[in-house]
Amino acid sequence: MLARNAESLYWIGRYVERADDTARILDVTVHQLLEDSSVDPDHASRTLLRVLGIQQPDHELDVWSLTDLVAFRRDNPGGWSIFDSISAARENARGAREVTSTEMWECLNTTYNTLPERVRAAKRLGPAEFLSYIEGRAAMFAGLADSTLSRDDGYRFLLLGRAIERVDMTVRLLLSRVGDSASSPAWVTVLRSAGAHDTYLRTYRGVLDAGRVVEFMLLDRLFPRSVFFSLKLAEHSLDELHHRAHNRVGATAEAQRLLGRARSELEFLRPGELLDSLEQRLARLQKTCSDVGEALALEYFHAAPWVAWTDVGRYDALVIEEGEI
Repeated sequence: MLARNAESLYWIGRYVERADDTARILDVTVHQLLEDSSVDPDHASRTLLRVLGIQQPDHELDVWSLTDLVAFRRDNPGGWSIFDSISAARENARGAREVTSTEMWECLNTTYNTLPERVRAAKRLGPAEFLSYIEGRAAMFAGLADSTLSRDDGYRFLLLGRAIERVDMTVRLLLSRVGDSASSPAWVTVLRSAGAHDTYLRTYRGVLDAGRVVEFMLLDRLFPRSVFFSLKLAEHSLDELHHRAHNRVGATAEAQRLLGRARSELEFLRPGELLDSLEQRLARLQKTCSDVGEALALEYFHAAPWVAWTDVGRYDALVIEEGEI
């Protein structure tokens, strides 16, 4: 597979997942601001911006200005909006048509082309319909990718990007709640933002506290948005890409080593120790996502620089000298 196609598929996976996760998080925050008058809109908005890594504006924030910044703004200098993520995913798909299916391309292209109309409607009627549309289109894209792509290297790069972005967004969510009390209602917000509320309640029979929420979001082996599940999926995708799942000396690629180390630290961690140094643990996971991205770029995406034949220059110089003589 060409390096540019592999990189495009990897970033398509990341950008679609980023748009989906951002829409989920923003949807929960908007409902919280509209339904609970005791919540300070500016404080809640700035908390969300920290989660998403978007630059904090100088003016006071409310529901409308927050939605404009996180969802609608194009070429956002302070971070990635939903509009930016969909645009970037579509641009990558446009340049990699030979390795994506027609259905995937049409899904992204249609989503992109309908965004201006959806934005205008959301500015009149509220953001709920727009955010629901983004979540639905992201789910449609994931389903089309799963049902129309061969399980080859291209599919693995798409899954790899999706899994790494999911780890990063989940870690950002948990980081935003570090320091909250164990019984804070903000932990319900975390679960809802990750689409994990119903599954969590079924798993823990309705008991809600910070320790169990963190345990579920980090360590659960079965929930597809947990950090452990996503790390395992990314690691498996890399094994498939290397075509040598049983290396006699273990992981030799840097990205594989980083993912394996992060996964093993979680896998063999005692649940009771999870809240100890939680902020440092989450910061390490976030750095791992960044380091894995750089390692993948060096291993797969960066083409070798063009090298000129030195003899050509020497030959031209000899010809010039002979002509002068």
